[in-house]
Amino acid sequence: MAVFERARWIWPSAASEDDTYGEFYADIRSKTHTVCRLSVDGDYTLYINGRYVASNQYGDFEHYKIYDEIDLTPYLTGRDRLAFLVWHFGAPSQRYRPARAGLIFEVESEGRVIAASGADTPARFSRAYIGRRRQYITSQLGLTFCYDSTREDGWKISGSDGFTSATVVEKLCSFFPRPIERPVMLPPAPVTVENKGDGRHYLIALGRETVGCFAVICTSPTEQTLTVAWGEHLCKDGRVLRAVGGRNFTLTYRASAGKNDFVNYMLRLGLRYLEIDGEAPFTLEYAGVLPQVYPAAARLAKLQDPTDQAIYDLSLRTLELCMMEHYVDCPWREQNLYGFDSRNQMTAGYDAFEGGNAAYVRANLKLFAADTREDDLLSICAPCGNDLTIPSFSLHFVLAFCEYIEQTVDATLADEIGGKVEAILRFVLAQKKDGVLCAFAADCHWNFYDWSPYSDGSRAYAGRPDLILNAMTVLALTAYERICAATGRVFSFSGEADALRAATRERFWSDALKTYTMFEDGTGATELAAAYAILAGIADRQTASLLAEKLAKGELIACALSSRRFKYEAMLAVDAGYRDAVLTGIRADFGAMLAAGATSAWETDRGWIDFDEAGSLCHGWSGYPVSFYRRFGMVQS
Repeated sequence: MAVFERARWIWPSAASEDDTYGEFYADIRSKTHTVCRLSVDGDYTLYINGRYVASNQYGDFEHYKIYDEIDLTPYLTGRDRLAFLVWHFGAPSQRYRPARAGLIFEVESEGRVIAASGADTPARFSRAYIGRRRQYITSQLGLTFCYDSTREDGWKISGSDGFTSATVVEKLCSFFPRPIERPVMLPPAPVTVENKGDGRHYLIALGRETVGCFAVICTSPTEQTLTVAWGEHLCKDGRVLRAVGGRNFTLTYRASAGKNDFVNYMLRLGLRYLEIDGEAPFTLEYAGVLPQVYPAAARLAKLQDPTDQAIYDLSLRTLELCMMEHYVDCPWREQNLYGFDSRNQMTAGYDAFEGGNAAYVRANLKLFAADTREDDLLSICAPCGNDLTIPSFSLHFVLAFCEYIEQTVDATLADEIGGKVEAILRFVLAQKKDGVLCAFAADCHWNFYDWSPYSDGSRAYAGRPDLILNAMTVLALTAYERICAATGRVFSFSGEADALRAATRERFWSDALKTYTMFEDGTGATELAAAYAILAGIADRQTASLLAEKLAKGELIACALSSRRFKYEAMLAVDAGYRDAVLTGIRADFGAMLAAGATSAWETDRGWIDFDEAGSLCHGWSGYPVSFYRRFGMVQS
C-alpha cells in the first residue's frame, strides 16, 4: 500500500494564512506495533496523551515532500489520543519556501491503517500560540513565536472545546521518507542562573555554545508577560544583545498565575546565554534549552599537543552543533544550508565522524538538487523562499558532489542528481564572453566568494571577468568529468576546462605584481585568487611555487577564515613541506578563539563584533582543522 493512500491534507480552514498554528487530534486503540507517518508544511509537534513524542519536519519542497515514520508502540496504553500541533510559517525565509498550509497523517497497526487525516479529523486554530504576528527573528532564520499559557485548555489529553471538522485542502506533493536519522532530544542543558536582584530579571548562562528547544519552569504570583532573549555573548553592560541591525532575537511567553512548565519543540535556538525580563517578580526554577542533536558518532581523537587537542575538539563541537535536519551555517542567526559552508562541513565530516557521515552528506546533496530556479543555479540556500543565488555556491555543490563520490563510490547518486549538475554547468558556461566568464549581473545573483576584499560580492564587480569564477568553473568541470568516469555517465563538456584554463592563465597574470589577480587590470592581488590559480592548474609549476611562497609569507591580501582551507590546500599541493606553515596558521587563528573563551569556532577572526556586531560565534564552515590534523597524521585513535 502506498503511503497516505487513505489520508488527505487538512487544515482548520480553507485559508492559508502566514504564521498560524493548527491543532488536530485522533483517538486510537492499539496495543501492538503501531507507527504514525506524517508530513506538514512548516513544523510540527506530536504528542500522545499529552506526552511529547516527536517534532522537526525535514526541510523540503512540494515536489520532494518528506514524511516521518514514528514508532508509537512504546507510548501506547490501549486507548490513546494523538495530538498534532502544526506551525505553518507561510512567510518566506532562507530555510523555508512558502507552500499551502497542511497536515497529512496516517496511523498503521500491524499492516492496517487505524486512523488517517481527513474531513472527520477534529481541528482548530491554536488558542495559546498567538498566530498571524509574522515577526521575524532574521530574514534567514524566519519567525519567532508568542505563547499565552493562560489560554491552555488541555486539548492534547482530553479537551475538545472549539474543535470542528477539518477542511480538506489541495496540495500536490510527491512523498519521500526522511533520508536520514531523526534528531535526538536530550535532557535539559545545565545552566547557571543569576537573579539581577529585583526578581523580574534573570540571566541564564549555559557555559558553552548549545543548540536546542526553549524550556522554562517558573512560578508567577500573577499573570504576566516574559520576554526571552538569547545570544552567544554578553554586551559590556552584561546583557544579551537582542536587537542587531533589524534582527530580533526574542520570543514571548505569557505566564499563568502559579506554576508554569513549558517547552517549544519547533524553534531551535543557538545560544550561550538567555535573558528573561518579567513584568513582575517571579521565581525561576529552570530556563534553558533541551539540546537537540543529530546522532553522528564522532571518531575518537587524541593529539599529543594540548593546544592542538583543544582546537580539534573546538572544531568537532562546531561541526556537531551545525547539523540539524540538514547542515546549517550558524545555529544562532541563520540555520541555513549553503553550498560553500556545507562543503567545508562535509569534507571535515569525512574525517570527524564514523563512516564519514556519508548518509547525511548524501541527503544534503539531494536536497540541494531538489531546488528549482529558472536559471538552473541553486538558490542561495535549500530550501529557500527568496529569489537570490550565489553562483559560486552552485560550483561548490558540484565539487562537494565529486568529493562525495570519491569518498563513497556511490554511483547511484549520480543517477539521481547528475542532471542538475549538468544544468548548472551549462548555464554557467553560457555566460562566457571573449573566452572567459564574467561575474553575473542580475540583481538576484550575488557574486560572493568569501568575506574579504574583492571577494565579498560587491555590486561594483558585477559584469566583470574575475579569476575565481573562472577557476572554480575549471575545477567544477574537471570534477564532473571525474564523476562521469567513476559512474559511467557521458561527459558533455569535453575541452571546456582546458580552454577556460588557458584563457584565464593569459588574462589574469600581473607582471608587475608577479601574481594572479582577481581582475584583468591587475587589481585584487588576493590570497584567494592565488590559491584558486594553483588549485585549478592555471598556474604552471614554477608560477605555483612562487604563489605558494607568497601565500606562506602573507604577501597578498588575506582571505577570510572560511577560505583559509583552500589557501592551505594550495600550499600543500605545491609542496608538502608547507605543513608547518599550515599548522602555524591554524594554531594562530583558532588559538586566539580559545584564548577569548570560545567553545565553538567563529564565523570570522573578528568574532561577534563583525558584521555590525552580528558575527556568529559558531559557524560550520570553520570546522576544517580536524581534516588537517588527520591529514598530517597527528591524531591517535
